[in-house]
Amino acid sequence: MPDLCIGVAYDFRNPPDSGVSHQTLYAEILEQVKWLDQMGADLVWFTEHHFVEDGYLPSWVPVAGAMASVTSNVRFGTDICLMPFNHPIRLAEDLAVLDNISGGRVEVGLGMGYAPHEFRGFGIPQKRRLSLMNEGMEILQCCFAGERFSYDGLRYQCEDVLITPGYVQDGGPPLFVAAMSEAGARRAAKYDTHFLPQGLKARSFDPWVDALKSTGRNPKDYRVGIIRSVFVTDDPERDLPPVKDAERYRMKLYQKFFEESGEGFGEKGEPIPQRLIAGDVDHCIAELKSFITSFGITDLVTMAAPPGIRTQQMADSLEALFTKVAPRLKKELLA
Repeated sequence: MPDLCIGVAYDFRNPPDSGVSHQTLYAEILEQVKWLDQMGADLVWFTEHHFVEDGYLPSWVPVAGAMASVTSNVRFGTDICLMPFNHPIRLAEDLAVLDNISGGRVEVGLGMGYAPHEFRGFGIPQKRRLSLMNEGMEILQCCFAGERFSYDGLRYQCEDVLITPGYVQDGGPPLFVAAMSEAGARRAAKYDTHFLPQGLKARSFDPWVDALKSTGRNPKDYRVGIIRSVFVTDDPERDLPPVKDAERYRMKLYQKFFEESGEGFGEKGEPIPQRLIAGDVDHCIAELKSFITSFGITDLVTMAAPPGIRTQQMADSLEALFTKVAPRLKKELLA
């Protein structure tokens, strides 16, 4: 099984009543990432959405490039990059440049999106998202192979393409696929990528495991990533209320997207847990160990600057996470 990596995620959402400019928020987060890189964080992930009034991050590659220039250790990834809104060859070129800037510290998680307003905004019929997702992934994998190729699909056609500069990482950036459904889980298995499961265990995680095993592959050979916030505190009563408010604000948008799209978390069943873990060091280690073991999680990130909370307010929790929780957790899981 791959080593456990623990890190942070950012959406750069800035509630209208925060009193903080977008420019200030970006500057503060850049400083926070420099600090976390020295603190021992393994990952910095980004989420992508478009046309959201609070400035939800629409373009993650420039941010990763800026962060790569001031860090040495963290790996940059997405959960998720929305494939239908990214031309695969353009994305492959961006990733090649980013791979070189960062010294091979890039990976990418892909999903096909579900928020109707985004497809309307880009002028793309939502019914095309499946073909845009699959063809985009196929082209990316051709690009990552480092050989000249042509492609003739329903949505994309290209001739005589070779991505330059080449990638630092052999085979290009590691590729993850996100899934909330059985179809998404089987897509990850079909394209032999790493996995970002969400939603009901029986609809996403279990079908992925079954699909791999049915073709003689071992799920433990793959990386499984998730965003699950962790807040370390010795005094939850004092410290938790603003964090819980921020988490509620954060999740309210996704609920709106799910209602508009008619898909998401409406069904009953055992979910893949993504609720906030909060408490002292021992409590967080116990909760994380159980979760990681149950789902074979290899990559776990926490929201490091939840909407409406300044980076300095998260400093004590993040320092405890990366200097106390993460080292002990990794050691105990290895044992």
